[in-house]
Amino acid sequence: MQPEVQTSFKPANGAKGWKVWWQLTRPHTLTAAFVPVLIGTALAISDTDIHFGLFLAMLLASLLIQAATNMFNEYYDFKRGLDTEESVGIGGAIVRDGIKPNTIMQIALSLYGISMLLGVYICMQTSWWLAAVGLVCMAVGYLYTGGPLPIAYTPFGELFAGFFMGMMIILISFYIQTGTVSLTSVLVSFPILLLVGAILLANNIRDFDGDKAFGRKTLAILIGREGAVKLLAGMFIVSYAWVFILIFTGVSSPWLALVILSTPKAIKATKGFIGKSIPITMMPAMVATAQTNTIFGFLLSIGLFLGYFL
Repeated sequence: MQPEVQTSFKPANGAKGWKVWWQLTRPHTLTAAFVPVLIGTALAISDTDIHFGLFLAMLLASLLIQAATNMFNEYYDFKRGLDTEESVGIGGAIVRDGIKPNTIMQIALSLYGISMLLGVYICMQTSWWLAAVGLVCMAVGYLYTGGPLPIAYTPFGELFAGFFMGMMIILISFYIQTGTVSLTSVLVSFPILLLVGAILLANNIRDFDGDKAFGRKTLAILIGREGAVKLLAGMFIVSYAWVFILIFTGVSSPWLALVILSTPKAIKATKGFIGKSIPITMMPAMVATAQTNTIFGFLLSIGLFLGYFL
């Protein structure tokens, strides 16, 4: 066990007070929780009247679980020695800002507790079977960096993140409104599975050297840095191609073609990783990857809404 860091460090980048706590949630990742809820609800609008209470409860629960997952990541990266004052990224509230590890863990568990209360409300309005699904999703969030064999240390991090924080949130959001899961909802959710996974892949490309030194076996390390960048580009390409296949086969409205407007961010993200190995130089590419998911998801939702109303 490492000793707790004293609170004498200066906040990173001059951040003070609430800004430190805001950074601790890793806000650039929160869209990975917000976008799927919006898409699942947009999908449901053609089948039923939207229950806004359930929408807001699902949205808040997803955001809190994502924030808590980020805090678990902060806590365990510190405990395992991955985070130092020289680490690049929005994390590092313990090593740079002097927040005590136990405080971060307590807050993360509190956020999980609030999410569970919201889950009880959702189950009371829909089905108690969702409790089991929600607990599995929360367990994956914790085990991503917690437990004896963290998912983040394996080649399956992108798959677990994409499935549970992308596709599953869409399907749960759709289910609580409609009482069912349709084939269309599964098909439409697939690109978001890829794009949420891409956020994790981008993070692992940036942390390639550090993760390798600490013995992590991420997908990026398994296939090499260049292979990981090519995979990232492939995930972007398949995401866009998938939407147009849905349009051409009549599964979805032509309005979903609006997602094409997000391609500049995907291109920027891919180019931003090519030929780079220094973590700080890859930060713009990481941001662009998260923005691709956000903009793509918003445009997909708008397309679903327009397909219903027009």
